[in-house]
Amino acid sequence: VYDNVVDGRPVFTDLCRGPHVASTGRIPAFRLLRTAAAYWRGDEHNPQLQRIYGTAWETPAALAEHMQMLEEAERRDHRRLGAELDLFSFPDEIGSGLAVFHPKGGIVRRLMEDYSRERHEQAGYQFVYSPHITKSELFETSGHLDWFAEAMFPPMELDGGTEYYLKPMNCPFHILIYQSRTRSYRDLPLRLFEFGTVYRYEKSGVVHGLTRVRGMTQDDAHLFVTREQMADELHSTLVFVLDLLRDYGLEDFYLELSTKPEGKAVGTDEEWEEATEALRNVAQSMDLDLVLDEGGGAFYGPKISVQARDAIGRTWQMSTIQLDFQMPQRFDMHYIGADNERHRPVMIHRALFGTVERFFAILLEHYAGEFPAWLAPVQAVVLPVADRHDAYAFRVVDRLRAEGFRAEMVDAHTDTLKKRIREAKLQKVPYVLVVGDSDAEQGSVGVNQRGSDAPERDVPLDTFVERLAADVAERR
Repeated sequence: VYDNVVDGRPVFTDLCRGPHVASTGRIPAFRLLRTAAAYWRGDEHNPQLQRIYGTAWETPAALAEHMQMLEEAERRDHRRLGAELDLFSFPDEIGSGLAVFHPKGGIVRRLMEDYSRERHEQAGYQFVYSPHITKSELFETSGHLDWFAEAMFPPMELDGGTEYYLKPMNCPFHILIYQSRTRSYRDLPLRLFEFGTVYRYEKSGVVHGLTRVRGMTQDDAHLFVTREQMADELHSTLVFVLDLLRDYGLEDFYLELSTKPEGKAVGTDEEWEEATEALRNVAQSMDLDLVLDEGGGAFYGPKISVQARDAIGRTWQMSTIQLDFQMPQRFDMHYIGADNERHRPVMIHRALFGTVERFFAILLEHYAGEFPAWLAPVQAVVLPVADRHDAYAFRVVDRLRAEGFRAEMVDAHTDTLKKRIREAKLQKVPYVLVVGDSDAEQGSVGVNQRGSDAPERDVPLDTFVERLAADVAERR
């Protein structure tokens, strides 16, 4: 792009890092995908440009395979599925990047959070809550106003001119909980956990569905440990993260180690080297591929990112584990050691989902809307063949709900049986139960399982209850 003039001559500035070729004739296979408007440098106050998207491959066969993947990705797009399955929306009246979850989406989200909460409690985490706004002094101490201000919403003036900010992070609040009383080495490791809603001003050009939002809930943990506990705690944290992600159905991982960002970091080189080496050792012990991300760390410390591949091979950044020597210094944190002297703790930042919203979107696309039975907003739909079967269908629904399952009934008079079955399948319900005369007489159901073309007839209701219970217990 020509954006400068030197001595009356236009100077070409290349916005692409490359590599480059002299002409498209040197590329064996390529295709232009689409065009879109984009603001210069992502700022809506700048001029609007036209962005051209394309893809290039080494062979026509590789291009064809990639195009098939793109078609499948479009079919799985969480924004489309969110509307079709009535899970969430982005009302214009609320604003860009601010989602509302509908009842069905709320069920999935609650189940995600509840299971995570259960596992955290088993692992010794303690749950905390913190407010959504704070005085500016807190983020001045933490350094966020120096290093993160461009991603924060503007301040509010309250109480006679005192500046308050919507929080972009939870970590300073958890530090204050640590600081609320004198800590002993016997208190450590202290693992604090919160589903904390934070707010970040993402530019309108980068806001994207649930994967890039302005209001988000982090499953945020902060661990306060001694220097001696650091290696073991990092290892157990990474094992915990990988195990929990597997429980949600993700299996294919590699790790990324992000190091000190140039010109935007606090702390000494020695501290960064120690923290980076500790993370490297933990990552290498996991028997997973490790990729180096030079300069990708936070301003206060390096991090390990868990990268997960979904059902169609796309890579998503998932959990992050950050080692931090700086925040304990900035807040003058300490604990009383066995020698009765004051010592500085080490802080570990850990977000497992990243954000609940983003993880919701990733799972929605990973499963193409077909959540496993334990996560499905509706686990079974009961369809009476005719009006005379309504009473029995209601009894089936009541039994399923009494067992703790999420079941609904669609009356016979609403549409034909064929159309009701089709609608239930479009809603991706794991089980569609059809009940008729023989079922009402013998206490059975006809079972149409998602993904199966062979309906099962005359299944005893007790047998189906046991089957669904096993699906939930084994997270299928």
